[in-house]
Amino acid sequence: MSMRRRTLLKVIVLGDSGVGKTSLMNQYVHKKFSQQYKATIGADFVTKELQIDDRLVTLQVGFLVQFNGQERFQSLGVAFYRGADCCVLVYDVNVMKSFDSLENWHEEFLKQANPSDPRMFPFTVLGNKIDIDGGNSRVVSEKKAKDWCTSKGNIPYFETSAKEDYNVDAAFLCIAKTALSNEYDQDIYFQAMPETVPDNEQSGGCAC
Repeated sequence: MSMRRRTLLKVIVLGDSGVGKTSLMNQYVHKKFSQQYKATIGADFVTKELQIDDRLVTLQVGFLVQFNGQERFQSLGVAFYRGADCCVLVYDVNVMKSFDSLENWHEEFLKQANPSDPRMFPFTVLGNKIDIDGGNSRVVSEKKAKDWCTSKGNIPYFETSAKEDYNVDAAFLCIAKTALSNEYDQDIYFQAMPETVPDNEQSGGCAC
């Protein structure tokens, strides 16, 4: 019997309402995009399987919206963040406020998740909606975003379009590899795992 390693990784996606968190998830997992916007209420999780080297990896991706009541947000947040292997911060390149909010989301995650070494915990930043108006309506430059990521310890940065499916797979492959580097003591060994892999994502690299 051959032994294949399967790893469950928990990834948390944060960002202001309307930046495209749900659309990114739907594009990545289901290869679908909807023009209809519906605010996500509470927390939601999706899963995606991929292969990285000799590991079968199951990404459990959760995303959360802000609540009006901060106490309710915090009570849900602690359980929601616990055990996260990576945090993804998303903003809309056409909305400066969503970029400015990255600082708060970064601090909020570290406060709620309370990782053992906050300075080393892996983050990834996605600048979404680069397709809008052919890029003419963007207000956050790539340099500005990269400078912020550099100031936070060289966080990997990707510009994405959930609508056009631009850079979505590449970004989440990098996210999975980043989470995998942070993951430990979570390997589960299965016997006689099927040789087929749901998604052919072995190719491609990232700057992680």
